[in-house]
Amino acid sequence: MSPTEASTPSQSAPEALTHTRDLAGGRRGRGLTLRTLVLLRWAALAGQTATVALAVAWLHFDLPLMACLAVIGAGALVNLAATARLYGHEGAMADGRQTALHLGFDILQLTLLLALTGGLQNPFALLLVAPVTVAAASLPGRQALLLGLVVLGATSALFFWSMPLPWLRGEQIEMPGLYLFGVWLALVTGVVFTAGYTWRVSADAEKLELALATTQDVLQREQRLAALGGLAAAAAHELGTPLATIQVVAKELLRDSRSEGPIAEDARLLLQQAERCRDILKQLSQAPETGDRLYADVSLKALLNEVVEPHRGFDLDFEVVVRTPPGHEAPRVRRLPEVIHGLSAFVENAADFAASKVRVAAIVDAGWIVVEVVDDGPGVAPDILPRLGEPYVTSRPQAKARRALAQQLRAATRTRRGQTPPKADVAPSQGGMGLGFFIARTLIERTGGQVTVGAGDGGPGDNRGARVAARWPRGRLEPELDQPVDLAADRRIT
Repeated sequence: MSPTEASTPSQSAPEALTHTRDLAGGRRGRGLTLRTLVLLRWAALAGQTATVALAVAWLHFDLPLMACLAVIGAGALVNLAATARLYGHEGAMADGRQTALHLGFDILQLTLLLALTGGLQNPFALLLVAPVTVAAASLPGRQALLLGLVVLGATSALFFWSMPLPWLRGEQIEMPGLYLFGVWLALVTGVVFTAGYTWRVSADAEKLELALATTQDVLQREQRLAALGGLAAAAAHELGTPLATIQVVAKELLRDSRSEGPIAEDARLLLQQAERCRDILKQLSQAPETGDRLYADVSLKALLNEVVEPHRGFDLDFEVVVRTPPGHEAPRVRRLPEVIHGLSAFVENAADFAASKVRVAAIVDAGWIVVEVVDDGPGVAPDILPRLGEPYVTSRPQAKARRALAQQLRAATRTRRGQTPPKADVAPSQGGMGLGFFIARTLIERTGGQVTVGAGDGGPGDNRGARVAARWPRGRLEPELDQPVDLAADRRIT
């Protein structure tokens, strides 16, 4: 929905493609590190050993002790091999395939131990939920689903076969089949619900983390652009001394040479160009408030025209309006990168959905500046509106983006051949992941603004349009009124 979706400063084209594919699959689970897997298994083996020892030594249960210890020992051997690999500096990074294999082994080892100690009658059968929960939180959907199916298969196998539940000597307990079926059904339900819940929460958390990282990249890019002014001033200061030396040497050459000779002519040219460089460096070293005021603040209408200008020239009619109280002039506002970027995202989104017209209107009153972006498109779908502003929520028209891209490619080909390219009639779209509105709203709110979305001017119908409004206290945008404002108080105003 915004230019930020095309690329980010830290994301190359292949990375962006992989990022999109991963999001299309639901999430980007990377697995767990080998160290984490080893520690989890040592904890599980310690608990299994303690439970078996307690059942035999204190409760005097008649367990198949050697078989149980063999199963626990097999887990210990696998963990020792994993530990050796870990200290051999292998598998230190998170690996989804490695995590799936280790969790699969843990499921089979626990299933075999349960089969030796009562199967579904054993209350510790609940632990079968744990590996699936870990898989849902750390693995991609396909691998997590596969491990979930393995657990369901293991649970079903325990329902049909297991050794009797160990009990006190001289006593025997027989669980009815209906009860075992209930335990099986409870385990299946617990596995499905817990894994699904964990997967969904992890996916939402990861999407939000990625979206916030993208927002931070955008802000860093804008900050780097703003920092260019400081770098230019520093360069002007550093270059002043060698430039003064050049002027001194040129003056000495001019004084010592014949007035009409070639050396004098070169010296005068050198002095002239050195003076020109000094004027340029002087301009670069000026701070915005002491030099060009247009760099620091502009009129409100000029700011809106700057936002709209990149989208003109296509098949849409753009209208820019500033409404002020009678007898008042339009205010000047600061050129905040967050404001420009956020409004550009709203205008681009409106251009993608509009049928023929986009209106950008600013309404100014005594205390507020409101900027509305209104289009005459289909409006925001009712199922999208409640979630608009969350990361990865989008209904952008992909076909329009593809047509614009095709037109741009054809125009570039004709230009290389010396032909006159046709005028593009489709506004280009960034097309995709639903991060643009989230980033734009985050940037606007960072400056103390509030963003609301509603219907346009068309009313009900196919072309009712959409209206996105951003509202700021005037003190947030006007330089002469710039003063601290309580953000919490601002956001309580609706």
